[in-house]
Order: sequence, then structure tokens, then C-alpha cells
Amino acid sequence: MHGFFVTGTDTGVGKTLVACSLLRAFAARGVKAVGMKPVASGAVPGADGLVNDDVERLIAASTISVPREHANPYCFAPPIAPHIAAQQAGVTITLDRIERSFRALAALAEVVVVEGAGGFRVPLGADTDSAHMATRLALPVVLVVGLRLGCLNHALLTAESILARGLRLAGWVANHIDPAMAAVEDNVRTLEALITAPLIARIAHSSAPDPAAIAAALGAGNSL
Repeated sequence: MHGFFVTGTDTGVGKTLVACSLLRAFAARGVKAVGMKPVASGAVPGADGLVNDDVERLIAASTISVPREHANPYCFAPPIAPHIAAQQAGVTITLDRIERSFRALAALAEVVVVEGAGGFRVPLGADTDSAHMATRLALPVVLVVGLRLGCLNHALLTAESILARGLRLAGWVANHIDPAMAAVEDNVRTLEALITAPLIARIAHSSAPDPAAIAAALGAGNSL
């Protein structure tokens, strides 16, 4: 069983972009790879239930078709923190259900790329969060760092939290999300010196980033 858990320093830092790029990188190698977003919020009604854009992008980037209920076990309409959305919907998010769906996908694919919700410690319930989910799945972690003011603290705290749980930090991606950020190169060099995992890709700021180009930058997954 093989896979990766994609997390980020915050919400909106490019986790879905990186997860889709990883899927495309594995596809380029002829690897059967599927994306999974266990918990999604911010969905709209569709023909077969709620539809979340991140989930749709992961499904489109996957190399095989899988049951949607396994690719996205929990989906909520409000674009708010998952535990609040779940509470409003009267739903309890359980790691058991998420793990069952993950194992169902792992039985069909060679690689499962799991995208977390928000940052690494985003709550999923009263006593569980995204970090617990990553630990339960026991996957190596890819950290997406959104390059903007404050990212050094966010990135270092997140990396520390990942390692403190005994998880392997497989690598990190520098995503230039703020075009006005000063001293970008200095910040990247600082993170390279302080994060004990390789920088596996850099994503230049763009209003329309290209997952195929980013997949190529990832070296078709060879750096992982």
C-alpha cells in the first residue's frame, strides 16, 4: 500500500493543485493513482448530491474511476471549518469511516493521494483533527507552504507537528501565492535550511497555474 497525505500551512495555499499535480506525475509513470479528500466543505448541489470543486479536480486527475463515497466520504455545503459544518449537519466525522474508504481505494490503486482539509491541525470533531487522520492513515506527508508574510512560522510549526507524530515528512512545496511578498528567495532559503525534508517543487505565482507543468517539476514523483 502506497500513498501520500497532502497538507498545508493554511487553507487556500494550493493543496489541491499539488495533489492533482502528484496524481498527474504518477500517471505519467503509468502508475494507477487516485485522489481522495476525506472531508470537504464548501459544496453546491449536483445531480447526485453535493459537489465540491476540490473533489472534482482530484477525481479528474485520477487515473482510475472509483466510487465517489470513497473518494469523498464527508461533504458539506457551508464553506466553513469541517467540524462546524458537520455539527450543523448533525454528522459525526469518524476516522474509522475515513480509513475504510482509504483502504477501499488502496485496494484499487497503486497510489492514493489524500488531501487534508485546511491546515494540519484543523479540527474534524470534538476530539479529532486532520493530524489524527494523517496519523491513522500512516502516510508520508507532503507539506504545501504558501509563500506569503508569516509563512516561516506557519511552515516550521507545521513541520514540527508532523514529525512529532512520528510521520515522515516526504518533502515540501513552495507555492508563491502572494505576488507582493518581499524577500521570497531569502524565505525559501531559510525554509530549506530549517525543514529537515527536501524542497520537491517550487510553484511560481500565476492566476492560472498548470498542474501538468507542476507535475513535470515534481519529476514524475521521483523525488518522493
